[in-house]
Amino acid sequence: MLRVIVVLTTLLAGVAWAQDPPDGLVDLELVLLADATGSIDEQEIRFQRRGYATAMTDSRVLAAIANGPYGRIAVTYVEWANATSQDVVVDWMVIDGPGAAQAFAARLEAAPRRAYGRNAIGAALLKGVELIETNGFDAFRRVIDLSADSANNWNGPSIQTGRQAAIAAGITINGLAVLCRGCVSGRAADYDLETAFEERLIGGPGAFVVTADGDAAFADAVRSKLILEIAGTGGTARPAAAAAPSGPEADAPVALVEAY
Repeated sequence: MLRVIVVLTTLLAGVAWAQDPPDGLVDLELVLLADATGSIDEQEIRFQRRGYATAMTDSRVLAAIANGPYGRIAVTYVEWANATSQDVVVDWMVIDGPGAAQAFAARLEAAPRRAYGRNAIGAALLKGVELIETNGFDAFRRVIDLSADSANNWNGPSIQTGRQAAIAAGITINGLAVLCRGCVSGRAADYDLETAFEERLIGGPGAFVVTADGDAAFADAVRSKLILEIAGTGGTARPAAAAAPSGPEADAPVALVEAY
C-alpha cells in the first residue's frame, strides 16, 4: 500500500507541475548571443534588437512556448564583441505568455549599447556556457544561439575551445548566419558563411544554421530559428557530431570581410 501511495503521489505531483511547475523548471534555457562587433553600426544594433523583439512576441513563437510540457522558457539576450566585451542586455527572463514576451521586448529595445570590439566568438560561447551553468534554471534542453556576419575569431579563446566547452556541458550551439545582402551598411559575406558555421561553430544534439540574407528576411529568420529551438525539432544542418577543425587553423580568418 505504501508503494502505491508513493507512486500516486509522484504522478499527482507531475500533473500539478504541468499546470504550475516550480519556479526553476522550464522547457528550454536559451542564450541569444547577438553580434555587436565593429561591423555592426548603431542602426544595425537597433535593427537586430527589433528583429528579436518582434520574433519573441510573434503568436507562432508564443504558441510553440505554450505547447511545451511546462509552457515556459528562460531566455537571456547578450551582445558580444571582443574577448572582454559581452554585455547582458536582458538578463534571464521566464517567457510564459504575451505579457512576459512584451516585457522582454521592451527591455531589449530600451537598453543602451555597451559591447564593442573585434570578433571573439570563442569568448562569446564561453560566456554563454557560464550564463547557462549559473542561472538557477533547470531544463532538459539548453541552447546557445549565436548570430554573426563573420566566422572570424580575432582575439581571446578559440572557437573550438568555446564549442568544446558547450558540448561537454550538454549545451547545443545553433547559428544565425547574417549575410546582410542589401543591409543598411552595404556589407555582404564574400565566402560561404553558412558552411563555415556548420563546420566550425554549431554542435550538440539537433544543431542547425539559419540564414538571414537581407533586411526583410532577418525577422523571419529569427522567428523560424526560435520556433525550431523552442520546439526542439532541430534543423537541416550537417550532424553536430561532425568534426570541427582543431589547432591554429581552426580560427584562422576565413576572409577579411570586416576590419574590426
